[in-house]
Amino acid sequence: MNFFRKLWAIYGILVFFLLWVILMPFYLLAFLFFPKSWTKYIIWFSHHIYTRLFFTLTLVRLEITGLENLDPQKTYILVSNHLTALDFMINARAYPGVYKYLAKKDLIKVPVFGFIVKKLCVLVDRTNRASRSKSMDFMRRTLKEGYSVFLYPEGTRNTSDEPLLSFHKGAFTMAIEFGYPVAVQTLVNVKNVSGLAHGLDFSPGKVKVVWSKPIPVDDLTVKDVNVLKDRVAEVMRGNLQEAH
Repeated sequence: MNFFRKLWAIYGILVFFLLWVILMPFYLLAFLFFPKSWTKYIIWFSHHIYTRLFFTLTLVRLEITGLENLDPQKTYILVSNHLTALDFMINARAYPGVYKYLAKKDLIKVPVFGFIVKKLCVLVDRTNRASRSKSMDFMRRTLKEGYSVFLYPEGTRNTSDEPLLSFHKGAFTMAIEFGYPVAVQTLVNVKNVSGLAHGLDFSPGKVKVVWSKPIPVDDLTVKDVNVLKDRVAEVMRGNLQEAH
């Protein structure tokens, strides 16, 4: 079984990069020549066509519940637990609208890929106070343009035996300061198809994704960041416990 999962992981990597190579010219032409207003359509293509092709070819099925809790026309701060390298595609495929990922600015240094990341993501530079302030201004403009923003409050992949790592405050501070509700996504059994945070481990199978009711922040202040953070963690833990 381990051999099969390693073999399937190699196949999955080949599929991912083959699709990437095939679609790369489209992305470059689109971002170079299409008007800025088309960016949402390009993101939608990435989130709903690219991922659908990948999951179809690798025999991964998503069971998504709670979509009725979301309004694709609304703007959210989106959060999810984080376990595997596959998560970012599951996150995107499971959301009915479009959003931009919060990503480290270092990614734009990668040739070609960095150019596309710059267009698809909200880049954060934490090197100094001025850079952080500039990043927050860009985040605010992105949200006002109607994009939801997605980030992992755990900050990194969870390789522990605990259901969740400790949450950072960033997502919840932004939600309160900018006034956008927090939409909570929980990946319940992603380890069925990708059991390791690192290394070759992949298999056909079904992943359950749960959307909980968005948490409003209208009555909260920055003093309530920990309250909001703990509430989201409680929601995720509840969804994970229900699966067992």
